[in-house]
Amino acid sequence: MSRSGVLLGAGLAAALASGCTVGPNYRPPTPTALGADAGYAAPAPAPAAAPTDLSAWWTRFDDPILTDLVARATASNLQIAQSAARLVQAREARVQAQAARLPALTGSLGDTRTVTRAPSTGLVIGSGDPATGGGVISTGGNSSTSQLSLGLDASWQADLFGGLRRSVEAARAAEDSSRFDLEAIRTSIAGEVATNYIDARLAQARLAIARDTLKTQDDNLQIAGWRVQAGLVSALDEEQARVQRAQTAASIPTIETSLSSAVNRLAVLTGRPPGALNAELAGPRPIPADPNGVALGIPADTLRNRPDVRSAERQLAAATARIGVAKAALYPALSITGSLNTAAGGVGGLGRQVTSQLFAGLTQTLFDGGALHAQVRSARAGADLAFATYKQTVLTGLEDVENAADSLDAARRRQAELVIARDAANTAALYARNQYGSGLTDFLTLLQSEQSLLSARDALVAVQADQSLAMVQLYLALGGGWEPAALPGTGPKP
Repeated sequence: MSRSGVLLGAGLAAALASGCTVGPNYRPPTPTALGADAGYAAPAPAPAAAPTDLSAWWTRFDDPILTDLVARATASNLQIAQSAARLVQAREARVQAQAARLPALTGSLGDTRTVTRAPSTGLVIGSGDPATGGGVISTGGNSSTSQLSLGLDASWQADLFGGLRRSVEAARAAEDSSRFDLEAIRTSIAGEVATNYIDARLAQARLAIARDTLKTQDDNLQIAGWRVQAGLVSALDEEQARVQRAQTAASIPTIETSLSSAVNRLAVLTGRPPGALNAELAGPRPIPADPNGVALGIPADTLRNRPDVRSAERQLAAATARIGVAKAALYPALSITGSLNTAAGGVGGLGRQVTSQLFAGLTQTLFDGGALHAQVRSARAGADLAFATYKQTVLTGLEDVENAADSLDAARRRQAELVIARDAANTAALYARNQYGSGLTDFLTLLQSEQSLLSARDALVAVQADQSLAMVQLYLALGGGWEPAALPGTGPKP
């Protein structure tokens, strides 16, 4: 047997005997176990509580404008477009990794033309024989030859130790992570739209309260002026009324700025320039509220629905697979190359004479100064980093759930008390206004009652907004805004 045949037989035998995949096999961690390791005790869910569908949580606020804004942001937001482009890049990287396991074929077709040029006329002295010294006149001409060639080259890298398989595994996990990152951006954008929409409606409510209070203070200033002219009170009452009115008027530009900022942010979130939504959101509406609430369930279980947690888990899977890629580089590599070639003077002659070559070779790094071993250690460190990031993401998710639930409960309790305070302040202001008009009380008492009413009304709408904002944060903390079941092929792959 020839030497090339021996090499080919050895290479094929090694390839057939392969199947070894170096590196650790990935097993996804459990968020519940991580919470327990950190000392977190999740509350038990209510036995009768049905699972709450949070895939479109913003519709639970029953505000068509908010629903429309979220839909527009999902379709046109530039951050979502950037994340979608990164997903396409990750998908194509996975295709490239899969293609590396397959043979590569290249074909070639060539036409070689050789032209020999000679002078059309020429003069040679002699008889044609240099020894005689005679000469003849001869004319020259052109001649040409043509050669067609056809070739096929093939190469294949045998995956003896699973480096390519691990590379595909890492690329697939990275693609899944990018897909979850896209969903995380979408949920984040939906939450930001809802937050700014609530801020805009809060600013409108505060603006209405300030302007309504300003009208009342205009009346108080007019009444104080009449009483000063009548000599019933000193000019102090009129100046105090003027001070109070000016302070309220001064707060209006600040509120208007807050409203403008929220509306401008909504425009940018929907992919439009600032100011594009001014006319659309000019009409005031109530602060959106979710009357139904949500059943928390077990937070550690709900973390599985958070796209950021699932993205971190897929990043951990990719980092674990890269350890195998790095370890496979320590072992021999088998490559097989072959070629078929034919050449002829014309098309009809192609295929009459075919030459072929086949080569199989093993390569092994003998010395590289420790670079390959350093790559393995670096890959292991990358997996440790990904695992720590995953644990941090889980704990942050637990924190988000607890903080949002606490904020929601506190806002509800505060609202109940502020309703009482608003009603009492309104009654006190009515009494003070009537008594001042009758001369039964001083102007300072009226000022204090009016200020208490303004503060109570403002605090009440603010806590209503706080309650809605806390509900938004709770929905986001629970992983709302997307449907995990709608993403096929994102689970752990072998």
